[in-house]
Amino acid sequence: MKQILHHQIFTKINDLPKEWDKLAVENIFLSKKYLQVLEESAPQNMLCFFIALFENQQLVGTAVAQFLDGTQMETFGNRDRCVKTHFRNYTFKNFSSQILFIGNNMLTGQNAYSFLPSASAVALLKELRKASQTLSKELISRRKKVHLISFKDFAEHELLDFEKAGFSDYYQFEIQPNMVFKIDKNWHSIEEYVNGLTKKYRDQYKRARKKTLDIKKRKLDLNEILLCEEKIYDLYFHVAKNAPFNTFLLSKNHFSSLKRHLEHDFLFYGYFLNGELIGFNTLIKNGAAMDTYFLGYDEKIQREKMLYLNMLYDMIGYSIKKKFKKIVFGRTALEIKSSVGASPEIMFGYIKHNNPIIQWQMPRIFKSLQPKVEWQIRNPFK
Repeated sequence: MKQILHHQIFTKINDLPKEWDKLAVENIFLSKKYLQVLEESAPQNMLCFFIALFENQQLVGTAVAQFLDGTQMETFGNRDRCVKTHFRNYTFKNFSSQILFIGNNMLTGQNAYSFLPSASAVALLKELRKASQTLSKELISRRKKVHLISFKDFAEHELLDFEKAGFSDYYQFEIQPNMVFKIDKNWHSIEEYVNGLTKKYRDQYKRARKKTLDIKKRKLDLNEILLCEEKIYDLYFHVAKNAPFNTFLLSKNHFSSLKRHLEHDFLFYGYFLNGELIGFNTLIKNGAAMDTYFLGYDEKIQREKMLYLNMLYDMIGYSIKKKFKKIVFGRTALEIKSSVGASPEIMFGYIKHNNPIIQWQMPRIFKSLQPKVEWQIRNPFK
């Protein structure tokens, strides 16, 4: 029998094929329980779609797509105020702000799709490209302009499949690296990690820890997250608005939705000073990897107490204790993450503009849209 590939696109988790989670077994971010969070609490300027790929009647691939409407954003980030930033924001809003992602723009790493190992990745990428075109037409029919279609984030070894699948008319780009902390199998506690640091970075650890002796850290359950929801959002929003570049803002119920659906796989840690919540960080268990998620803090206290650095140490300590193999730190605050031992992993993507002339200029335009980050790789280990 001839093998025929086809796709279906869904917006409701309850409509997904019953076999969906069998393909997402190694990635929680493609599981129904996580996708339920996207359905329930995605950013206001984001539409989420779920793509099923079939070979005849067999489900052989699953994918996530997001349409991001940047025209609904009042600001893309307030940290950098200069002519170049104003030009970047103007260019983005007017020529590149409405983007269809095949992948998850809220995460770092390959969380775009999962294919059955026995299926042809090249053939499925071709079908996924067709699905992106189907989605683009659907959005246009809803009076949504689609400036760009982008596939993100992929490691270098995955690029050959895209080349074979005929993505030569897309612009291949390199984005800021994903900072990944690999946990030594011989570590069993945070003390063994600290013993492996050079004197300079052991001193940094000790100095940071002394700063937070009066801060109480504890894990919050769902009811506590709901009770603190307004304060949590204020702390998150403070960090988000001061980022160099933002394309979305989380909804206020996002963290409670995560806790409700992911339960013990989602960890929310609150930091309290004199009984008041002054910061938080979040983690998501993803198989052998621990993924760091969004955080928030009071900037004044953060500086005084080295709170962000202490959060990184807390994440490392927990992940070592629980025998995770690595921590995915994402692509922000690159140098400080490097200073605790994370290493950069280069990520790539593909992008195509609906205007051929703009696509021809994409190398120059993309460079102008990327916030320039200068940083130095650190090696804190002996």
